[in-house]
Amino acid sequence: MTGVFDHPWLSGLFADAEIAALWSAEAQLSHMIAFEAAWSRHGHQAGFWTETNGALAAAAIDGVTLAPEELRDGTAQDGVCVPALVRLLKQRTGAKAIHQGATSQDVIDTATVLSLVRSLDLIDQRLVQLVSDLEALEDRFGTTPLMGRTRMQAAMPISVADRLQTWRLPLVSHQERMAQLRPRVALVQIGGAAGDRAALGDGAEAVCIAVAADLGLSATPQSWHAMRDGMAEAASLLSLVTGTLGKMGQDICLMAQQGIDEITIAGGGGSSAMPHKQNPVQAELLDTLARYNAVQLSGMHHAMIHEQERSGAAWSLEWMLLPQMVQATGRALVLASEVTSQVTSLGTPDLLS
Repeated sequence: MTGVFDHPWLSGLFADAEIAALWSAEAQLSHMIAFEAAWSRHGHQAGFWTETNGALAAAAIDGVTLAPEELRDGTAQDGVCVPALVRLLKQRTGAKAIHQGATSQDVIDTATVLSLVRSLDLIDQRLVQLVSDLEALEDRFGTTPLMGRTRMQAAMPISVADRLQTWRLPLVSHQERMAQLRPRVALVQIGGAAGDRAALGDGAEAVCIAVAADLGLSATPQSWHAMRDGMAEAASLLSLVTGTLGKMGQDICLMAQQGIDEITIAGGGGSSAMPHKQNPVQAELLDTLARYNAVQLSGMHHAMIHEQERSGAAWSLEWMLLPQMVQATGRALVLASEVTSQVTSLGTPDLLS
C-alpha cells in the first residue's frame, strides 16, 4: 500500500500537487545535478582542476539527462545515491573534473535544502492568502455575536471577531517565524569527507561562497553535517502552522454541530448511509493533518542526534519525515482557504435578543 499522499484515492484528500512536485525524485535529481555542476564550475578555486576543465565539465553536466530509476541499484548497494550519480555523470560527460573534494551528504543535503526553501516560499504565499481570507471573513461577520465557550461549556457572549482572531493572529506570527527561519535553512552544505573541508585547503571559503551563490543559497563558515537544528526548526514551524490550522478545523467542526449551528459551510461531504448529513470534511482534515505533523515532529527531533561527524541512521530518518510534513502543511493551508471561502453564515445573530 502506498502512502496517503500518493494513494490512488486517498490522495484526493491529502495530496498537494505543487508541494509534491518540489520533492519529486525528478526535482531532487535536478538539484543534485545542479550541485555537481556548480562544484565542477568552482572546484578550480581549491586546486582540484583547471578553471577551463571545470567549466567544460559543468557545461556537460548541465546537459545530462538522467532517470531517477538509474540510481536505484547504486542506492541499494551504497546506502546513498550519489556514488551512482557521480559514476553516471562521468560516463555520460567523459569529464574528470567532477565531485572531487565533495561528499554524498554535501550533495543530498543541498538538494534537500533547495526543495525545502522553495516549499517554504510557497507555504508563505499560502499563509498570506489565508490571513487575507480570514480578514475578509471578519469583515463579513466579525460583529455578529457568538457564544464564548470555555472547556466546551457555554461561558459568555463574544463576537465572531474574537473567535476568528484566535485563528488568524498565530498565522501572522508564523509568517514572522518563516522570515526568521529562512536564513537559517537556506544554506549550502559543504563539508567533505569528515565535515572539516580539509580537502579544499585554502580555497574552502571561496568554493563555498561561489557554489552557494550559484544555487541561490548562503555559505556557512563550516558544514552542518552533524548539526541538524535547522532541519528540526523547519519541521517545528511546519507543525506550528498545522497546529494552528488544526485548532481552526476543530472549532469549525464543533460550531457546525447540529443544535449548535454557529457556522454554515457550503459543499460539505455526504454520507453513504445518511443523505441528510453534510460532514465538515475539510475542517476534519485540518485536525488530522495537525495531529500527523505533531507525531512526525518527534521523529525530526530524534534525527538531530548524529553520532560524531555523520550519522547514516539519523540522517536518513529525515528523508522519511520532512517531505511528508511539508506536504501536510501545504495541503492544510489549501484546505483552510477553501473552507473559509465556503462559509455562508457565522455566529448567532439572535443570541443577544
